[in-house]
Amino acid sequence: MAYCNKVITDIFSPFQEHINAEQDVRDEIRTIMKDIERSLREIVISLQVIHSEIDCEKIHNSILKSRELFEEIRKGYDALDKIIPAGQYYRYNDHWRYTTQRLCFLASLIVFIEKGTLIDRTTTEQILGVHKKDNIHLDLEDYLMGLLNLASELSRFAINSVILGDYSRPLQISKFVAELNAGFRLLNLKNDSLRKRFDVLKYDVKKIEEVVYDLSIRGLTGAGQSQEAVTKTAE
Repeated sequence: MAYCNKVITDIFSPFQEHINAEQDVRDEIRTIMKDIERSLREIVISLQVIHSEIDCEKIHNSILKSRELFEEIRKGYDALDKIIPAGQYYRYNDHWRYTTQRLCFLASLIVFIEKGTLIDRTTTEQILGVHKKDNIHLDLEDYLMGLLNLASELSRFAINSVILGDYSRPLQISKFVAELNAGFRLLNLKNDSLRKRFDVLKYDVKKIEEVVYDLSIRGLTGAGQSQEAVTKTAE
């Protein structure tokens, strides 16, 4: 009987050591993610200025602050890369998947505001700090989910731009989101969550088109009129 107990102990003791080691890794991940998520929330707050201001300087300052906060996020992902055991990315990535999707969205929003263009996957990796890391990377699904979230934010941005008197911005957004929609339609999406989120994109496109249509029938889509309205609002 004593021999049997020893055999059982010898078999199961290493299992507990493995469980403890995995739990230690998860605890470290949670600590790192708290810091990353704190910076994420600050970026979200900072970028909300685009919905209430058309002052270029204020928006520019908001972008600069967000860029600085991304530096903290890069440090967080660097720390994350150091504690994830080699080849075990998918064992732990549930801890940072949603946060990463949100950060992809925020990075894409910054690039759109700055340049009016679509961020590519490599640039997103660089902004987040996961480019060419050993043990973590940017999943394609997370990148695409971020772009879909961007479309929803831009539909809100288009509406608020009109409220602020900026009638040219919705035209820019409409063209951009239409091209984004066309790009997604080239994909044969199999993933359930990504597919469901993509289905929302057509409603975002429709809302933006309605804004542009309302501006058009009111004769507010001309460049001169748009600039005049922006000037009056700024005054």
